[in-house]
Amino acid sequence: MKSKSLAKWLISGPPLLYLVLFFAIPSLIMAFAAFRFPGDYGGLLPLTAANPDTGATELLINFGNWRDFLTLENFQRFFEEPIYFELFVKSFWYAGLTTVICIVLAYPLAWLIARSPKKTRDLLVLLVILPFWSNFLIRVYAWMIILGPQSYFSRSLNYLLGLVGIEPVSLLFSQFAVIVGLVYVHLPFMVLPLYANLEKHDMALLDAAQDLGANAWQRFWKVTWPLSLPGVWAGTALVFIPALGMFAIPDLLGGTNSMMIGNLIKQQYLDSRDWPFGSVLSIMLTLTVLLLAALAGWAGSRGKDKR
Repeated sequence: MKSKSLAKWLISGPPLLYLVLFFAIPSLIMAFAAFRFPGDYGGLLPLTAANPDTGATELLINFGNWRDFLTLENFQRFFEEPIYFELFVKSFWYAGLTTVICIVLAYPLAWLIARSPKKTRDLLVLLVILPFWSNFLIRVYAWMIILGPQSYFSRSLNYLLGLVGIEPVSLLFSQFAVIVGLVYVHLPFMVLPLYANLEKHDMALLDAAQDLGANAWQRFWKVTWPLSLPGVWAGTALVFIPALGMFAIPDLLGGTNSMMIGNLIKQQYLDSRDWPFGSVLSIMLTLTVLLLAALAGWAGSRGKDKR
C-alpha cells in the first residue's frame, strides 16, 4: 500500500508542484496586486522602505488599517469606464469570428483526414501539425510579408479590384489581417479534436440512415453532426479561449482599431506600468475564460448524455 501511495505521489507530485509554483502562486500574487495602489513610478506602491539614516527596513503603511494598502478603486475604474467593456466585446467578436471560421474550414478537412487511407491519413495529420515546428513569431512575420502592400498577393488583389472599378485596399494593419492571423494560428487546434472524434464514427450508422431514405444532407445533420459535437466543443474551447487573450497578432498585423483585451493588459504592465489595473484586467479575463471553459465542458457532457 505504501509503495502504491509513493508511486502515486512520484507521478503526480512534479506536475502538481509545477502548477502550484507557476500557476497558483502567480495567480494569487496577481489577485493581491489588483487590490493594491500603483507606485509613484509604476509597479506597486511599496510596503516597506529602507531608512536613509539607520539603513533598517521600515513599514510604510499601517497594517491595522487595510485602507492604507488595499483599495477597490481599480475594480471601480473597470466597471465605471465603458471603454473596457467595449474592448471585451471587441475581443469576444474577434475570438468568436475566428472560432466560426475555424469550424467551417476545419470540419471538411478533419472529415477528409478521418476517411483517408491509413498512410495518407498519417501524412495529412503531419501536415496539420507541421506549422508547430516553426516559431510562432516567424509565422506571423511571414503573414506580414504576404499581406504587405508590395506582396504579389496584395498587388494581384488590387489589380483585380481595379479592373472592376474598386479602389485599392490595404490588407496589412487591418481587422482583416488580424482575423487571418488568428485563424491561421488556431486552425490546427480545431482540426485535431474534430479528426479524433470523426475517426471513431461508425460508418454503418450512415449506411443505415441511407437505407431509411435519408439523403446526404440529412445524414450529416441527423447522424454525423450530433456525434461530432464533443469534438466541436473541444475545438471551440481550444480556439476561442487562446484567441480571446491574444495580443501578439493584433500588435503585429492589426492597426489602431484592432486592439484586444490582451493588448490592453500588456500595455498596462509594460507601457503604463499600472500593475494593479493590469491585474484587474487579467482577473476579469481569467474569470471569463474559466466560465467559458465550464460552459464548453457542460455543453460537451450534454452532447454525450443525449447520445
